[in-house]
Amino acid sequence: MPRVTGPTISRWRLSKELKRLREDAGRTFDDAADLLGCSPSKIRKIEAGEVGIVKTELDALLDLYKVDDEDLATLLRELQRLGKQRGWWAPLGSLPKQYNAFVGLESEAQRIRQFEPLVMPGLLQTEAYASALDAMCTFATADEQERAVKIRMARQEQFWAQGADDDRSRLWVIVDEAALRRPVGGNPSIMRGQLLRVLELAERCIFQVVPFSAGSYPGTMGPFTIFDFDEEVHSPVVYTDGHAGIALLETESDVDRANRAFAHMAAVALSPTESARKVVAIASEMATQQGGENES
Repeated sequence: MPRVTGPTISRWRLSKELKRLREDAGRTFDDAADLLGCSPSKIRKIEAGEVGIVKTELDALLDLYKVDDEDLATLLRELQRLGKQRGWWAPLGSLPKQYNAFVGLESEAQRIRQFEPLVMPGLLQTEAYASALDAMCTFATADEQERAVKIRMARQEQFWAQGADDDRSRLWVIVDEAALRRPVGGNPSIMRGQLLRVLELAERCIFQVVPFSAGSYPGTMGPFTIFDFDEEVHSPVVYTDGHAGIALLETESDVDRANRAFAHMAAVALSPTESARKVVAIASEMATQQGGENES
């Protein structure tokens, strides 16, 4: 029997199985809704993983779909139980639905591969850098910006406490050189502090820089994150984010495209050792520039 994991992936797996079982049984949304005494829209949301389901509802649907495989029924009941659990982030308060999914995937992934062209990824950011970055978020209030930074710091604490030191490949980050040079916050000390933090964490993950000299490469199309899981738990998920919203991609073609793009970027990027040297060189440049400005 495939093993189960935390609430996010468990809820997704259960929703997909319920959709498959309903379709295999030739039942409609209305059939399931009539049985549970709810609206068809709730069944759609259950199958989309947007809302949970209680055990009595699950048992009723298993009867309706004539599920007689006890191993499968046991697995689905375990997925339902885990899907109702609260994630570690629950004490932080309600999160936007899309961000809630991202945090859940990040917490449960076996490996994370992330590319950022313009800014440092959240798991590597200092609090000062994150605050300066979120201050530019014009559609969020000051309180929302402050809360976003606190959540990011909590994500870091949770991630780095999960034994990431035992396997550096658990987090593989590639950034464009622009992310190292962009003076977020306008204060040179913020950026230097961020670069020093990158050097510290580069010892605990795989960190690569695509230099300007690499020219055009797949990363010019934008940032993305690939979440990999144990193959018995879930297939990979690709997360993309932008002004138009977020997208969670799971089809084989989408994942293959992201894998090929990431592999290409890893090939054109500097090695981890060379990347660390690049960070040191840029930090030194910034220190020299600030020293000249102070003298003048």
